[in-house]
Amino acid sequence: MCGRYATTVDPALLATELDAIDETDPKEELLPEEAGPNYNVAPTTKVLTVVKRHDHDHPRDTPTLRIRRMRWGLVPHWTVPAEPGVPAKGKPLFNARADKAATTPAFRDALRSKRCLVPMDGWYEWLTEPDGSGKPAKVPYFMTPRDGSRVYMAGLWSVWRDPDADRSVPPLLSCTILTTDAVGELQRIHDRMPLVMPAQRWDAWLDPDHRAPAELLEPPDPEIVGALEVRRVAPLVNSVKNNSPELVRPAEEAEPAGQISFL
Repeated sequence: MCGRYATTVDPALLATELDAIDETDPKEELLPEEAGPNYNVAPTTKVLTVVKRHDHDHPRDTPTLRIRRMRWGLVPHWTVPAEPGVPAKGKPLFNARADKAATTPAFRDALRSKRCLVPMDGWYEWLTEPDGSGKPAKVPYFMTPRDGSRVYMAGLWSVWRDPDADRSVPPLLSCTILTTDAVGELQRIHDRMPLVMPAQRWDAWLDPDHRAPAELLEPPDPEIVGALEVRRVAPLVNSVKNNSPELVRPAEEAEPAGQISFL
């Protein structure tokens, strides 16, 4: 399960690191947390993704990596409009089971040719544990690479257009993060985890011209999970209103309640 995560990279830096084309729109209207570091990314937020596509004007050229901003919560292309230019609301499809995506109507088309990566510093999960009084409480944990690098999750994306809208109106790009069975120490936190996609598998995963090999949808190798730190953090992350570096620090280092800084 992955319903909240943290990301601090900006599109220009990400494009430089990956030798990708930055296709984000600098004039796009964004919420403050969407435009800058976001330590508390929640569904429906616009997030950065990595795709591999052919040039629109040269479809036979070699596909290239591109950085795009998408709404987190996939909107299938066949979704009907609720009103002009606005898709009908439904359950936010921010996660998709890797083992069922090929047969799930909302995801199967995307799995065929619209696969992406979702970069993040790490993600949160909640574990029910006794609090100071012995009563059960949901305690947040942050899973992040031990070496301070980024982790890339397998995702799917979609393009939605209102069939009656002017073709000059930009389409809605949206994405979902694939999940799989938890591996290793992560099983203690939750039975599901985001599907980590190692760099050596990116070419096959992002290939827009071929289906993804079935093995890419299997749980990650234990070595990959072993490189992650499972860190208990303060309950500041429980509220989506909180957005600061304190959210990802070890619980004992976080600022006490009442001293929360906001970005």
